[in-house]
Amino acid sequence: MFLTITTTARPATDLGYLLHKNPANVHQTSLSFGEVHVFYPEATEDRCTAAMLLTINPVELVRGRAESSWAPRKLEDYVSDRPYVASSFTSVAISRVFGTALAGRSKNRPELVAQPLPLEVCLPVATVAGAPDLLQRLFAPLGYEVTSTALPLDDKFTEWGASRYAAIRLKATITLHDLLSHLYVLLPVLDDDKHYYVGRDEVEKLLRHGEGWLAQHSERDFIVRRYLLRRKELTTAALERLHEEQDVNTEEQEDEAAEREVTLEKPLTLHTQRLDKVVETLKSLGARRVLDLGCGEGKLLRRLLLDRSFEEILGMDVSYRALEAAKRRIHFERLPERARKRIRLIQGSLLYRDDRLAGFDAAAIVEVIEHLDEPRLASFERVLFRFARPGAVVITTPNREYNSKFPTLAPGQLRHGDHRFEWTRTEFEGWSKAVAVKYGYHVRFEPIGPEDAALGAPSQMAVFTQ
Repeated sequence: MFLTITTTARPATDLGYLLHKNPANVHQTSLSFGEVHVFYPEATEDRCTAAMLLTINPVELVRGRAESSWAPRKLEDYVSDRPYVASSFTSVAISRVFGTALAGRSKNRPELVAQPLPLEVCLPVATVAGAPDLLQRLFAPLGYEVTSTALPLDDKFTEWGASRYAAIRLKATITLHDLLSHLYVLLPVLDDDKHYYVGRDEVEKLLRHGEGWLAQHSERDFIVRRYLLRRKELTTAALERLHEEQDVNTEEQEDEAAEREVTLEKPLTLHTQRLDKVVETLKSLGARRVLDLGCGEGKLLRRLLLDRSFEEILGMDVSYRALEAAKRRIHFERLPERARKRIRLIQGSLLYRDDRLAGFDAAAIVEVIEHLDEPRLASFERVLFRFARPGAVVITTPNREYNSKFPTLAPGQLRHGDHRFEWTRTEFEGWSKAVAVKYGYHVRFEPIGPEDAALGAPSQMAVFTQ
């Protein structure tokens, strides 16, 4: 099994300090199932690559399987793919040879530990067990640019088609500690297997290496189930603790940012105007079955539920905490039977195809797109306009031009701490028109809130119809 980590941050050879492996030497470590070699194919001021070569002895694997998750059978055990693919063996090797970096420590360059670096990982062979978009689902939410090439079953017999293996390349500007933590957890998830017994201590390892990112990951539950080999009692224990971590880590930040935005817009009662405008628009479109995507804590859901003309309502959000808050807001547990049948709340991401979103009359995306990284908008467009394809789509987003009217907002500052961007009217209209043309919709635009002759309204709305 072969893995490389490359950086172009100058001086690139600082990678050796972070990994605690001198680029001038070849490093060797013995493990119970084989040997790990670390060396540097290139090490210059401009570019440095650390390579980890893991050689696995198939005979030792069979001898050590008494308590493993896959018991030995016949000859196939001696001719397995384990010596070649990225798997739980790779995670163990990473923890042994890069343990200090994985723990987020550097004796000689401590200031580099928290510094994001341009990093690239190459894995020539990895198992991708599951859906074709699994790599994207696991790594894209963490900020990676993901490239993969399916490997054929046999180079000489291409008509046999592709195998379940792929060559993978991951690129991100990220700390080395985070990169190694992501690999440690996600490589066994990709492979969907482990070479050792999974017990209670695996929950602790998962939480330790997933600290700071796993609780907020859009595929958190899937990752936990696969990492713990679908052992129900372990999965339940891990998810309960991750839910607690998510609440502790995000509640204060989200509430503070949301409060700042509400306070900023309060003199305009803009939030109320926005929700009322969206409901009015959905009714005018004759929508009966409605999606609220990025539903948050359920303010729009509550309005939709109170109007009986909306016969089916589906609210989706990536945040488990937000969905729990939405349930409380609509008093879900105390709803009459008829009202409860009209509404569903699901956890999901706007960046990945979800068949549960198909077949609706309309979708509302209220103050959501500005929370997405702009490079990911293309994924959002495909999910919504190509695959879900509702009859109509209503999108609202802040108008950046109007920000100068808020006296407490510094020049260049965005209204919410989690906004990735805020568009001008021209930028929003340009994006919307391009989406409409690409996916076969018509689009019109409406202002929300008091209009300034030069700056427009504080919020802007696009209404897509087929």
